Amino acid sequence: MQHSALNKWVNVVVGCLVTTGAAIAQTYPTKPVRVILPFSAGGATDVVVRIVVNKLPEVLGQQVLIDNRTGAGGLIGTELAATAAADGYTLLATGTPHVIVPHLYKKVKFDPLADFAPIMQVGSQPYGLTVHPSLNVKSVKELIALARKHPGKINYASSGNGGGQHMFQAMFVSMAKIDMLHIPYKGSGPVRADLLAGQIEVGCLGISSIINNHKAGQLRIIAVTSAQRSPELPDIPSIGETVPGYDAQLWTALLAPRGTPEAAIARIHREVTQLLQRADVKTAINRVGTYVVATDPKTFGEYLKVEYAKWGKVAQDVKLKIN
Repeated sequence: MQHSALNKWVNVVVGCLVTTGAAIAQTYPTKPVRVILPFSAGGATDVVVRIVVNKLPEVLGQQVLIDNRTGAGGLIGTELAATAAADGYTLLATGTPHVIVPHLYKKVKFDPLADFAPIMQVGSQPYGLTVHPSLNVKSVKELIALARKHPGKINYASSGNGGGQHMFQAMFVSMAKIDMLHIPYKGSGPVRADLLAGQIEVGCLGISSIINNHKAGQLRIIAVTSAQRSPELPDIPSIGETVPGYDAQLWTALLAPRGTPEAAIARIHREVTQLLQRADVKTAINRVGTYVVATDPKTFGEYLKVEYAKWGKVAQDVKLKIN
């Protein structure tokens, strides 16, 4: 009798959970959804996220508000999202720095993997490894050879310590086993300006921001950072064609605080996936140099683990710590 009673109790509990999940799936959301974005407005991640999020109210029937909370390379906004109520009404829109920056600080108040439930990857943007024509380098092989001939003499610039530009080039330097001098700037704009002026020799920027300069002969993109060649520059090889295994991309994604109801995650995933299939959304994303990538929560969760381990190794290899 006791065993029978226990079974009935378990069935009731399971039934309640299933019913609750179904109810959430049917009614969610019933109020505005906040999307915390830990980077500044107008940045690469922000631009892509807004293309998608601005369309969400049409399909969710509720307002979806972007909340830019910048600082410490994304740590401040991400921590805020990690400690938010796991009810489906606070989401995190982030990018590659999510799995880079935690390796650079001694005290991080959240776990980028354990404290979040993956929803999906939205897009991916390769960068272009770029040189000023005065360097007289036309390929990755030639750049490596020159760097080995003049160790520590060739400089490469980035938008700041620990950012995507820095880490993409740091991984190249590490994997190519060369020594180059890193010069951190405050933002991508000054990097592009000084690269155009020949004040710096090497940079790694979003393809959309430099493709016209490349075509005009003002700069030379010698390779793209993605494992495959870019459709925009089919004649330009990937770094991985010379340095096997190299692959670095600025991805954009959506996550939720760990414990967020699966029904809420499923609804967001379904609606965003459908939006990404729309021609107007896809075209808008492509125009900012990003390619649509719509993964399921499990696939994106596994990708996050791989990315976290990869960038942790790069940070260790170049002995990079911000504090």
